[in-house]
Amino acid sequence: MQAAKPLFDYPKYWAECFGPAPFLPMSREEMDQLGWDSCDIIIVTGDAYVDHPSFGMAIIGRLLEAQGFRVGIIAQPNWQSKDDFMKLGEPNLFFGVAAGNMDSMINRYTADKKIRSDDAYTPGGLAGSRPDRASLVYSQRCKEAYKHVPIVLGGIEASLRRIAHYDYWQDKVRNSILIDACADILLYGNAERAIVEVAQRLSFGQKIEEITDVRGTAFIRRDTPQGWYEVDSTRIDRPGKVDKIINPYVNTQDTQACAIEQEKGPVEDPNEAKVVDLLPSPRMTRAKTVIRLPSMEKVRNDPVLYAHANRVLHLETNPGNARALVQKHGEVDVWFNPPPIPMTTEEMDYVFGMPYQRIPHPAYGKEKIPAYEMIRFSVNIMRGCFGGCTFCSITEHEGRIIQNRSEESIIREIEEIRDKVPGFTGVISDLGGPTANMYRIACKSPEIESACRKPSCVFPGICPNLNTDHSSLIQLYRSARALPGVKKILIASGLRYDLAVESPEYVKELVTHHVGGYLKIAPEHTEEGPLNQMMKPGIGSYDKFKRMFEKYSKEAGKEQYLIPYFIAAHPGTTDEDMMNLALWLKGNGFRADQVQAFYPSPMATATAMYHSGKNPLRKVSYKSDGVTIVKSEEQRRLHKAFLRYHDPKGWPMLREALTRMGRADLIGPGKNQLIPLHQPATDSYQSARRKNSTPAGSHKVAKDTSKSKPLLTQHTGLPPRDTGAAGGNPWDKREEAKAAAQARNKAAAKERADVKKGGKKPVKRPAVPR
Repeated sequence: MQAAKPLFDYPKYWAECFGPAPFLPMSREEMDQLGWDSCDIIIVTGDAYVDHPSFGMAIIGRLLEAQGFRVGIIAQPNWQSKDDFMKLGEPNLFFGVAAGNMDSMINRYTADKKIRSDDAYTPGGLAGSRPDRASLVYSQRCKEAYKHVPIVLGGIEASLRRIAHYDYWQDKVRNSILIDACADILLYGNAERAIVEVAQRLSFGQKIEEITDVRGTAFIRRDTPQGWYEVDSTRIDRPGKVDKIINPYVNTQDTQACAIEQEKGPVEDPNEAKVVDLLPSPRMTRAKTVIRLPSMEKVRNDPVLYAHANRVLHLETNPGNARALVQKHGEVDVWFNPPPIPMTTEEMDYVFGMPYQRIPHPAYGKEKIPAYEMIRFSVNIMRGCFGGCTFCSITEHEGRIIQNRSEESIIREIEEIRDKVPGFTGVISDLGGPTANMYRIACKSPEIESACRKPSCVFPGICPNLNTDHSSLIQLYRSARALPGVKKILIASGLRYDLAVESPEYVKELVTHHVGGYLKIAPEHTEEGPLNQMMKPGIGSYDKFKRMFEKYSKEAGKEQYLIPYFIAAHPGTTDEDMMNLALWLKGNGFRADQVQAFYPSPMATATAMYHSGKNPLRKVSYKSDGVTIVKSEEQRRLHKAFLRYHDPKGWPMLREALTRMGRADLIGPGKNQLIPLHQPATDSYQSARRKNSTPAGSHKVAKDTSKSKPLLTQHTGLPPRDTGAAGGNPWDKREEAKAAAQARNKAAAKERADVKKGGKKPVKRPAVPR
């Protein structure tokens, strides 16, 4: 794998003289206090600004600041006009636009397409502070505000929508987000290298349209540049009919020669002597080879070609051997450079060692931001995941190669939490990452790693080239819990248990010292069909881990439990598979209360299965076997009902399904039967599930009583221009909620003061519904 210029080796921009800001400014007043007349770069984000390395805008902002640039933040702007996008003035170099730490559609809608009633990345957890398809809306508003300022698009929403992609909410294939957002360049994956390179070049006067050779970027161009060799993706993975073979001595970029070749008649004299004309051809090297994917128009109209394009994209994700990709959208091409080179441990330490305040910006006052509350005492120790689960997009975003921090850097961050973060009680809530136990685990051979195209290092079994040594992680745990003032180190990130059982010492260390009573793991299913489509290990691996977990818990004298997670309605899942999973759950005494239906997120392999009915894990053709897909609302509800077999509300549906499946023997009061024959007289079962969504369709009938600008209409990407549509202005609602909360707090404070002063009994008030 080629070397990359270290992040800390760039020359500093002249504005370095201002030094680091306590917080990146969010207002002109803060800029004045810092002595800034303008910002060099302004980051627009859909999340509240939390100066913590778990939030993307903080990492990118602090990294650019370390390069000497003056960076401002516009967090959760009012997108109904361009005014909020102008409050910091015109940036000297560019706008950096991101939807936030989550895709804005996943953030707003449940898997059942219901609107969520909360937003964890907003003060107070209030929903409605960002639009649908936030990257599009923010980019277009930035262009309205300052037409000639370049737009650099990034974040996970842009990263996973960089190519023509299936959109679950509109049930169609949409353009690359770069086309719809009218941005100048898109950064995908871990963007530290790309953002620093782009910022440096722009600061030296290079035009944004001239920056076409940075890894991890996508941009628009109109033709393949001179000196590049173009390969049709169907030569890598043929989706159907094989076309006539072209003369191998013809330069395929010479369209006139190709046309002559194809116009030749089928009857030729085989004995006729011919002169072989060797045409000059560019040397076919990976560095100068681009793979042409089927066009946006073709993948939109042909699900098989969509699955084919998805498969080729995933084959070209290893930074060590990936080639550039190109996909035509109408009259232009969207060009995707190979993925970024993974960061070294020194660079990871550099990024995580920035002067983060580790708290939300003071502008939010005492309002709590739920996502921050969840991670305020946690530490990210690595990036990347080589699991390759098809329903997850972490690999597509962060890559398969694990990027590790040093133990010294991690220990320093724990000490900072201990010494600086308000409310620390001695408990670190997590030492983890995308997967808790992949720290310092990698391929035994760098040469094999750079040439590998496997989508997973642990499926269908653990690769023999994978080093599964957990000793570095064990040592890290021991060093962390030995720190003065640290009482407990918990592990809350997802655990790859098929990897963990390869190191009994690690399982013992984890179970003895780092489980707080419950450990969440994700078998996802018990049946081979869906597990194969998920690229997850069989349930036997779970059973092996469970035995080790119980053994070491008993040896430690602790009562601890595994909490398994399962997915309903995943591609490849039949009704019989869900029935067998329900029987397994009942046989093992599990009553799953919070269950997850499959959510087709952008770019995930399972999403390509869901849309096309084909399996991109194998070569795709029109004749290849299909995949069982669960699309109807009724069948999705049935699969969730099987997971919640104990809920009487689902029993009528399950009785009907079991009878239809010829398994009426599972209906009755017996120990080995799944559900009772009769409904209870009164439905006494109360679900503990959090009511985090509104009823389907309720957003369509809500009346606008505020006479203010309307909410963004569902899925359009831009707010409607006329007034009177359903929804109301979210900022008005947010201000109303804030004012009401302040009024309640003020009344309560006055009441407490009266009680203390005059001995009055407090008034008993009814509980306020949440």
